[in-house]
Amino acid sequence: MATKDVQTWLLGPEEPSIRYLALTKLIGKPADDPEVEVSKGLIGRKGWASEILARQRPSGAWEAEENLYQPKYLSTNWMLLILADLGMTKADARIAKACELWLKRFSAEDGGFAISVKGGSKRGHLCTTGNMARALVQFGYADHPKVRSAFEWLVKAADKKGGWSCFGSGRNLDSWEGMSAFVVFPKPKWTEGMKRAVESGAEFYLQRELHIQGAHYPPWYRFHYPVHYYYDLLVGLDFMTALGYGDDPRLAHAICHLKSKQRSDGRWHLDAVHPDVEGKIAEWFAANPKHTPTPFALEKAGEPSKMITLQALSVLSRLEGVM
Repeated sequence: MATKDVQTWLLGPEEPSIRYLALTKLIGKPADDPEVEVSKGLIGRKGWASEILARQRPSGAWEAEENLYQPKYLSTNWMLLILADLGMTKADARIAKACELWLKRFSAEDGGFAISVKGGSKRGHLCTTGNMARALVQFGYADHPKVRSAFEWLVKAADKKGGWSCFGSGRNLDSWEGMSAFVVFPKPKWTEGMKRAVESGAEFYLQRELHIQGAHYPPWYRFHYPVHYYYDLLVGLDFMTALGYGDDPRLAHAICHLKSKQRSDGRWHLDAVHPDVEGKIAEWFAANPKHTPTPFALEKAGEPSKMITLQALSVLSRLEGVM
């Protein structure tokens, strides 16, 4: 759990999103607590969310209005994923306007969400569907018919052996977005198919202890925010413990790594900013520099991070109740 010094640091008034998340996730204060209500009311008016919203266009988009996905990681798709994590909701008209545009442009005919410039795509895309479904639920759209259909699409897209494939290369640890979407989707809304998909997906990650897939991959051991569509051990621990699998001994390797990275003052660093890749992906970016994404970060890599510390402490808080 957080020491008093770390807790005071997270509750600082300069970043209302972190203060709000710390009050609710770590301290456990209810939504109607006065401190929570004040902090939530400041999100979008000061701090990171306010800075992002200041760059929003009148149409509701960021950057190129004709393409909500490009340029990575500055355009509408990526800004909305971050704003959802920061505690914004559709109660803010700026969020509602952007989400309406997002839903219209990315909704696919098969019920999922696709990477689309003009809309009308036939097939959903896993990374996009998982990320969008998660963010839209966080924004307050859990009952929207297209959000509901996205969760049903995730069930249909799941591999029968457990897990998903985002990049067309078979089941892989990088395809975590569907699992994270179910973390925020209210359980009373889950169908039997959704329960089976999550259980099967969880077993896929547990069999691999959150890290065993091919050769050792260093980027998975570095902690990042924003995550976009990348994976690391903190990402895996976050959704696995939130889904109730914190007592499984196969998480031991990842938990040990998480604890080893805690500083002597109780904080964690932001290790790197995406794109943080090695191997074939890094080689491809080097050969195609025009396609290399523009990094976007809320905090500086190599320095103590409020977002990473909050996520790490949230994981350890869940583990305290089961270990």
